[in-house]
Amino acid sequence: MQAPDAGTGWWSDMWRNSTWVRAAKNSILVGFWATILATVLGTLAALGLSRPEMPWRRVIMAILISPMIVPIIIIATGMFFFYSDPCGIIGANCGKLTSTYTGLILAHATLGIPFVIITVTATLSGFDQSLIRAAHSLGANPRTTFFKVVMPLILPGIISGALFAFATSFDEVVAVLFLAAPDQQTIPRQM
Repeated sequence: MQAPDAGTGWWSDMWRNSTWVRAAKNSILVGFWATILATVLGTLAALGLSRPEMPWRRVIMAILISPMIVPIIIIATGMFFFYSDPCGIIGANCGKLTSTYTGLILAHATLGIPFVIITVTATLSGFDQSLIRAAHSLGANPRTTFFKVVMPLILPGIISGALFAFATSFDEVVAVLFLAAPDQQTIPRQM
C-alpha cells in the first residue's frame, strides 16, 4: 500500500486499498441484493400463505421459517454441502456456488426470508379482504388490485421485513465463514 498524497487522492486511495472499506463494500453489496431477494420471495410467500384455501399452509409455513429456528451452524453446513455440488444427486454438472457472490447472496436471502414472511403475514392478518372484492367489482384486474389496493396497505410490513432481512444479512458471520472466498470478506468476518 502506498502513502496517500495530501490532496483528495487519499479518499480514492482509501477506497481502493483499505481492507475495512472492501469488507464494508462487500457487506453492503451482499446485504442489498439479499434484502431485495428475501423481500420479494418472502412477500410472495406471505401472500400465498395468507389465503385460506392454501393447502398444507401450516407445514409450508413451518418449513419456510425454519431458518429462524434451526441453529445457523447447521444451516451453514447444509448450504456448504449443497453449494459444493448442487446437482450431484442427479449427476448433472451445475457448477459450484461456494466462493461466489451469488451463493453468498442466496444464503443470506435464505436467512432473511423468514423475517419478511412473519412481518408481512402479521400485516396481512389485519387486512380487510373485502377491499380486494370491491376493487374487482369496480373492474380492476388482479395486477391493478395488487399495486393500488393491497401493496399500499401492506407496505409497512414489507419495509419492516426488508429492514430485518438487511440487518440479518449485514450481521451474518457463520454462513460467510462457510461459503465465502478469502477475498469476499464482510465486516463481521473481518472483525
